[in-house]
Amino acid sequence: MRKTKPVQTSDTVIQQSQPSPGTSVENAPHSPICYLTGKEAAVSSLDMALQNHIAKLTGGISPASVSLAWMDWAMHLTTAPGKQLDLIGMWQQQAAEWPAFLRNNLAQMTAPATTPVNPDAAPAADSVVPDNRFSHPGWAQWPFNAMSKAFLQTQDFWQSATTGIRGVTAHHEDVVQFMARQLLDVASPSNYGWLNPEIIDATQQSGGKNLLSGWLHWLQDMGCELPDHCNQDDHPVRTFQPGRDVALTAGKVVFRNHLIELIQYSPQTDTVCAEPILIVPSWIMKYYILDLSPHNSMVRFLVEQGHTVFMISWRNPDKNDRDLGMDDYLSSGLFAALNDIHHRFRCPIHTVGYCLGGTLLAIGAAALAGQIARQEVPHPAEICSITLLAAQTDFSEPGELGLFIDESQLAMLDALMWKQGYLDGKQMSGSFQLLNSRDLIWSKIMRDYMLGLRTQPNDLMSWNADTTRMPYRMHSEYLKHLFLHNDLAKGHYEVNQHAIALRDIQVPMFVVGTAKDHVSPWRSVYKIHVLTDAKIEFVLASGGHNAGIVSEPGHAHRSYQHLPAGHRMLSYHDPEIWLQEAETTSGSWWNYWEQWLTQHSSAARIKAPHPHEDPALGAAPGKYIFED
Repeated sequence: MRKTKPVQTSDTVIQQSQPSPGTSVENAPHSPICYLTGKEAAVSSLDMALQNHIAKLTGGISPASVSLAWMDWAMHLTTAPGKQLDLIGMWQQQAAEWPAFLRNNLAQMTAPATTPVNPDAAPAADSVVPDNRFSHPGWAQWPFNAMSKAFLQTQDFWQSATTGIRGVTAHHEDVVQFMARQLLDVASPSNYGWLNPEIIDATQQSGGKNLLSGWLHWLQDMGCELPDHCNQDDHPVRTFQPGRDVALTAGKVVFRNHLIELIQYSPQTDTVCAEPILIVPSWIMKYYILDLSPHNSMVRFLVEQGHTVFMISWRNPDKNDRDLGMDDYLSSGLFAALNDIHHRFRCPIHTVGYCLGGTLLAIGAAALAGQIARQEVPHPAEICSITLLAAQTDFSEPGELGLFIDESQLAMLDALMWKQGYLDGKQMSGSFQLLNSRDLIWSKIMRDYMLGLRTQPNDLMSWNADTTRMPYRMHSEYLKHLFLHNDLAKGHYEVNQHAIALRDIQVPMFVVGTAKDHVSPWRSVYKIHVLTDAKIEFVLASGGHNAGIVSEPGHAHRSYQHLPAGHRMLSYHDPEIWLQEAETTSGSWWNYWEQWLTQHSSAARIKAPHPHEDPALGAAPGKYIFED
């Protein structure tokens, strides 16, 4: 049996589940927290201590998980003669390309300067080196074209060698393919200055100044103090400061507890829609991605359109918050905010959730719907619509993040967090950089440290560098319950000791996926269609996980896809069918969404309510946003 500890938040009582003392983790389903006594506790502490040291050495990567993946691949490859013959044939075909390739290069080098060279004999850059790392014209010349060709052939070979082997589990195949790609990227000739014609050319043109600038950039990134005349003024990290450059929309903090601040923004119109909007950002990021600079602030856009907007600002947890769990983020976060707004307005509330904030919103909405059906809440806050922004509710296909999700990996991650009590933001950002190492690591090294250039800083980059922490318990719970076991989609996720079902949600939903999202792939976001009978308006925005959401009106090259007016799916459509039937509209999806919000609001408008000023709470952006 599990003991429960009630946590009161206004009208709603949430039961926090905890294993009874002396209960092992195995007897408390999926629980990441060890409540052990005596010998068991000593054994567990010893195991965690060793695994903690291993995790620090490997950056949280489980050696056991990686070894099992490679063993699975290797053992099945040894018993797949057909695949072996296919790889041998591929290698022979690649080798057969080299004689003609070398003859063409020899002809190009020995041809007199006045004799035109047959364009078909010259190795065209776009045909030989399609990889953008080799887009510089120098890669089309000898000997650089030979190096890039050899690398790309090796990359193609390993791409084929790590896929399509019968018997290898899908997860192990993805891990092996990912690791092979990472190891090959290390060996790319574009990473080495003496092999890269772009860097050689830049060094010759500048007389080596690019290398000097790159050296200063490296020292600066390592935290070294440089003389004033050596400082690089274009350093991009944390250039935009909250309250000064970003998070500038006027408002007041109207509620605060140990986990959140609730901000009510000042109206910009005389009258507003009667139903307020509550925005729930992800707790793995600072909220102000949705209130960046004035020109691209979603909050400012909404208040200027005549909406009353509330925003949750999550507190950055520390080691004392190690036992905060998902129930705490529901009760002291989402439900506390809903109840406070309910007491102020006594009317239904539009809700918006971004990334994991959207997942939390979906969980909370399903839990409230279940509580209302059971008549457990006397005066509950009423949700009138739900908007999910790049938020997954089915985690069976979580994209490349799934590479780090298995029992062994999560055990290693638990060990990494065990001693410090939280996952540090830098540790988390390292995982995201690894997923896109070609652009975020190797290309950065070449640009910043070899070419001596700096990417022009912007507000989104500065926000991305403003990392947050995650409590040990909460991070373990959401990884295990959502990513690993997919409990929410399966109907096994429990709130207040009751399994919840997204099918209980009956209010209309506006769901946004982004076309280039590696964090919440849009086809995974689209699966909300099979989990609820609610009326869903699905929009596919151009861009990635962040830039696709921060897509303000007037932003160049933005577009979104949606079903044409009057076209509504009478039954479930495969995402590929939806993609074929959707129409593309140029511009920002924000305008389309705001029209949808207005359509799902009451016709009568009310006098714009101004937030109550409380000196003890202060003004927006609050104080939690400044906690490092």
